[in-house]
Amino acid sequence: MTVKNSQVAVICTAILAAALINAASNVVLVRSLRSEYAGRDPSATAAARGPAASVPITVAMMPKSKGNAYFIACRKGAEEAARELGIKLIWDGPTDPDPAKQNEVIDTWITRGVDVIAVAVENRGGISSVLRKARERGIKVLTWDADADPGARDFFVNQATPEGIGRTLMDNAARVLGGKGSFAIITASLTAANMIAWQETIEARRKEKYPQIAMAALRPCDDLQKKAFDETNTILNSNPDVKLFMAICTPAVPGAAEAVKQSGRTDVKVIGLGLPNDNKRYVHDGITDCVILWNTMDLGYLTVHAARALKEGRLKPGDTEFPAGRLGSVEIQGDNILLGQPFLFTKDNIDQFDF
Repeated sequence: MTVKNSQVAVICTAILAAALINAASNVVLVRSLRSEYAGRDPSATAAARGPAASVPITVAMMPKSKGNAYFIACRKGAEEAARELGIKLIWDGPTDPDPAKQNEVIDTWITRGVDVIAVAVENRGGISSVLRKARERGIKVLTWDADADPGARDFFVNQATPEGIGRTLMDNAARVLGGKGSFAIITASLTAANMIAWQETIEARRKEKYPQIAMAALRPCDDLQKKAFDETNTILNSNPDVKLFMAICTPAVPGAAEAVKQSGRTDVKVIGLGLPNDNKRYVHDGITDCVILWNTMDLGYLTVHAARALKEGRLKPGDTEFPAGRLGSVEIQGDNILLGQPFLFTKDNIDQFDF
């Protein structure tokens, strides 16, 4: 096939024209982009993309036992804070108090590479080594509700000081007993650090202020209401002089109260650390004189706020306070982040609360 010079010229002219049109359109596009972004701060543009471009912090939070109503209330507060802060919250732990299971779950979180681990410790000595392992891998560690060894975590989110809790419990026991007589303690565990600290403070307060009062028995219920019921019955049968049960874990308060109710002993009363909803009927029946606690939802809420601040470097050793959302400025004493003072639920106010 013969191609004439005139035909080649036409083809070349068409190619050149197309190239010029394409180049011109690119120039127009670049000029329009320059005009659109002129005067903009690049950091402001990145900020405008905001959370969609960032990876949320992952906080793994563990109760002593998932079925305990106390920790279910704590979870509500933790989830509230997670939604507020845009945090990915993992909530997991043993069904019943089990130090070995706590270690197992934490090992899984270490392998997963979460940002912060927050644990309500069941056994102080048993868990501290695995928490140190997490810190060695660069994971921030908090304890809450019950503490580990100080060297195994960054901060402890403390619902109230042992002194505040122990004194409040012992002072109310003395009031109910009229300053003399015998009482028994139903605790969750003989090894949990917070329980031990409370018992030591209760005993110190008793010796200091109430020498005519004696502690007749100390029995664990393993965080189970049925076992608290059984232990209370055993003490009622073996030691009829006991006139007050001091229950220092949430399942133990209604468990002890039900045992006293079924015994028909109107001369025996119950006080303890518990949830309002679990104890309203016993308070109104006059079996439980008062329930002492803190806002458990606020404890979960504060823990998640502390986790984020710790991860972002806004919570550091030596700080004396930090802002925690709706709780305002929260006090820090040493490496303890303090929720506040214990609160007394009585017949006069218990119906105002729903948790």
